[in-house]
Amino acid sequence: GPLVQDSKKFLSPWSKWSECSAKCGQTGVQKRTRSCLAERLWGVHCNEATEEGRLCVGHVCSACNITCPMGRVNADCDTCMCEDVTLHGKVSLEDGSPAADARVYLQAKKLKLLTTADNKGTFRIPGVCPDGKNTLKIKKAKYATAAVTVPETNRRNLALQVRLQRSGKPYIVKSPDDKARRVGQSVALCCDAVGTPAPDRYLWYHNGSLLDPSIYKYKNNLILKNLNRGQAGEYFCKASSDGGSAKSQSAKLSVIGRQEAACNPQPQSHLIRLPHDCFQKATNSFYYDVGKCPAKTCVGKLDKGLRCKDNVAYCCGAAKMETREISCDGYTLPTKVTVECGCKKCTETRITVRGRATAADNGEPLRFGHIYMGNKRVSMTGYKGTFSIPIPADTERLVLTFVDRLQKFVNTTKVLPFKENGGAVFHDIKLLRKKAPVTLESTETNVISLGEMEDDDPIAELEIPPDSFYRKNGELYRGKVKASVTFLDPRNISAAPVTQSDLNFVDEEGDVFPLRTYGMFSVDFTDERGTESLNAEEVKVHLDAAQIKMPEHLQEMKLWSLNPETGLWEEEGDFNLEKSRRRKREERTFLVGNMEIKERRLFNLDVPESRRCYVKVRAYRSERFLPSEQIQGVVISVINTEPEPGFSSNPRAWGRFDSVVTGPNGACVPAFCDEQNPEAYAAYILASLGGEELEAVASAPKLNPNAIGVPQPYLNKLNYRRTDHEDSNTKKTAFSINMAKPSPNSADENNGPIYAYENLKECEEAPYSAAHFRFYRIEGDRYDYNTVPFSEDDLMSWTDDYLAWWPKPMEFRACYIKVKINGPQEVNIRSRNMGGTHPRTIGKLYGIRDVRSIRDSEQRDVSAACLEFKCSGMLFDQDRVDRTLVKVVPQGSCRRESVNSMLHEYLVNHLPMATNNDSSEYTMLAPLDPLGHNYGIYTVTDQDPRIAKEIALGRCFDGTSDGTSRIMKSDIGVALTFSCSERSAAEQSIFEAQRNSGQQS
Repeated sequence: GPLVQDSKKFLSPWSKWSECSAKCGQTGVQKRTRSCLAERLWGVHCNEATEEGRLCVGHVCSACNITCPMGRVNADCDTCMCEDVTLHGKVSLEDGSPAADARVYLQAKKLKLLTTADNKGTFRIPGVCPDGKNTLKIKKAKYATAAVTVPETNRRNLALQVRLQRSGKPYIVKSPDDKARRVGQSVALCCDAVGTPAPDRYLWYHNGSLLDPSIYKYKNNLILKNLNRGQAGEYFCKASSDGGSAKSQSAKLSVIGRQEAACNPQPQSHLIRLPHDCFQKATNSFYYDVGKCPAKTCVGKLDKGLRCKDNVAYCCGAAKMETREISCDGYTLPTKVTVECGCKKCTETRITVRGRATAADNGEPLRFGHIYMGNKRVSMTGYKGTFSIPIPADTERLVLTFVDRLQKFVNTTKVLPFKENGGAVFHDIKLLRKKAPVTLESTETNVISLGEMEDDDPIAELEIPPDSFYRKNGELYRGKVKASVTFLDPRNISAAPVTQSDLNFVDEEGDVFPLRTYGMFSVDFTDERGTESLNAEEVKVHLDAAQIKMPEHLQEMKLWSLNPETGLWEEEGDFNLEKSRRRKREERTFLVGNMEIKERRLFNLDVPESRRCYVKVRAYRSERFLPSEQIQGVVISVINTEPEPGFSSNPRAWGRFDSVVTGPNGACVPAFCDEQNPEAYAAYILASLGGEELEAVASAPKLNPNAIGVPQPYLNKLNYRRTDHEDSNTKKTAFSINMAKPSPNSADENNGPIYAYENLKECEEAPYSAAHFRFYRIEGDRYDYNTVPFSEDDLMSWTDDYLAWWPKPMEFRACYIKVKINGPQEVNIRSRNMGGTHPRTIGKLYGIRDVRSIRDSEQRDVSAACLEFKCSGMLFDQDRVDRTLVKVVPQGSCRRESVNSMLHEYLVNHLPMATNNDSSEYTMLAPLDPLGHNYGIYTVTDQDPRIAKEIALGRCFDGTSDGTSRIMKSDIGVALTFSCSERSAAEQSIFEAQRNSGQQS
């Protein structure tokens, strides 16, 4: 009872009055409403009215103020019409096929739908005036809206042709650069994006917060004047269009005081290894600290005017070096030590990506294949599948597509990491062989299996209904169809490196997210003769739900297609669950999605996966794992796997493949991880340098946390296993771990090697002492010493010094001489390289190279070595040449037997001539010309020192000027021959002695 009396309390307030329903100058009705809360709360009915109305008068009529230069005003007074004119139009897609059902609108005060194109893409509109002022807008799902203006003409019949472009999210082509400024200076940060439709809105963020566009007045360029310290930090831009958004990479702006030093003047510690006869008793080691300046951006001289890219880049580098003398066995060794850092012009370097493209199944090379960057052909593979591509300076994301002209292989798009600070990275590109075509009847239902395995069902099936094939011009195709559908099956772990692109997509906010693949397929339909490519519509994909082991992935599964220009995956459609009894088998559940096969030919069954982490990995020159012996430019790859229930060591399926290149502080590789269940995801990690795999740290017979680089108990939780853990005969070049996400409450787990996704910065900047996984290179019997320290995998460490081994950081010339040894044992041979004819360096040491001769497998008592020496040529100032004075000294009791006659003749004809009084060694003023195998001299120039050396060594081993060999051919292309007598057992190999004492130290 009392409730009903109080029911007024249970009514919501009245809404606002609705708009008047009348046209101008007429009478109409307005309404307002309220709701009964009691009914919702207790099911009690309210007696009061919940809706009421009142009369109203429409707005004041305004005169129609449109004047028509042609025709007359229409009834709605929003455009002109010409009754005697007819417009005939045709809308097609990018590949020329008709845009069936495209909607055609007229741009008036509001968009007005005029008509819809038929299945041939044609439409007809009567009454549109050809006055040059009418604009039509043509819309179709997944395509960018096209706008066309009806041209001005007196003709009564008009024809228009419109081609729609696939709509895509914006794609960032230029991110802002890192910059350094002083307080009070100004800076410009720029970003640029492309896309269909073109991006028309840009937003800038500072340390993650949006900068107010009304205050900063920016478009794609942000200008900050009169800087203060608070404006330092990270900046990125976000570009948007109707197709979506994309975020740029972040740029770091550092702001220092007006009088502050641009670089920390104190060098960091940097240990170099000394020659085997230079053990330092004072420090009880073979290492010496020569110091190093980290090459970070610093404030240099600025020119007037605000530029996107500073026209001179400044980096911290060695401002002052001193020569120190190191005492060795019977000689002193000079070395240059960095004593002060300062801000100077950055070393200019070139970036290259090279590699080899071969078949995943049998290693057959992709011969003379075309390589595209976007739409542009940039290179070709060679006879052996090799390629080398210079990378344009401001490339951010390198997307290359490999196309086989013979069509044996599927077109493969790869996103390849590279070394941003210069030099080359080697990538092994694996290609999937195209499936042999099968013949289909276009008038029947056709089913194609995706992923056939001997003891398992296919992952999915494509179902193509009758009469679904169309020619490019939109005509229905009837007849036989050649169909080649190639599937990349994630149940086969060896298929992981074949993955196309880097399995990422951009979400609505413009952030890049990873996908977990359940299989990729490439589709190729042609007519019976194989000459004309066909489209297919209304194709269904049936994905077997039993193949998806993570139940949460069933709801999120989508169909994606690859955009070959950006290397990003774009959504094609969703899946619905359907139960079906197919082919008299038990009832099964399928995820069914619809697709059409037109311009895009590569598809992916994927789920976005948000559980992700980073793994910290470093690569080293040896098992000593010294911070100064880290190697840059190593490609670290990770394959994400799911362990099968009960068999954690037996990967069930892989879901993702990623590669990252090591920099000065190692690499952070992305991988899926799980906090609740450490075994939900596992990762398989491997490393390669120049196509050669590096070794991981052993996990058997017992785990050694100090060598692996990860402390207990976290190491046990991660279940670290090197590939040879159970079988010592398998290779030692990879390891697997459980991707256990670090628990935020555990101190042991918050110092690496696994970092939560949001802590990427912590991972990238982690100190050497933080936990990390390790790979190392087995050190051969080779040793390099440079008087001016330089690391061949960090080209930015180059110093402009007359004694620099490599005089030019853009171009590296490697020289080798081939030495043959007649004698029962392998011998250590040294080259001492000094200034020979240049007044600034004469008599001063450039460096030392040691190498061990390699025994001939065919002949007894013969070995040979390829020994590096410093090439003659210009020094760093490019002012005059120096002919290096090279002394070749085999160690032990050796006697010079012969010198290559052509080399001797060259040296006699190119004076001055070095004296050779000592028969136990050989001295020459190195030739200026790149001689070749007939002289026993091998010279190669490249933009990367390591590659120049590798190619020259391959030729020297082979004894030819164009071949390559890993096996030493000791009789061909020799420059010097020595005969060496046997040593006593006491004189053990110098390299062995050094290795032993190196480990003790």
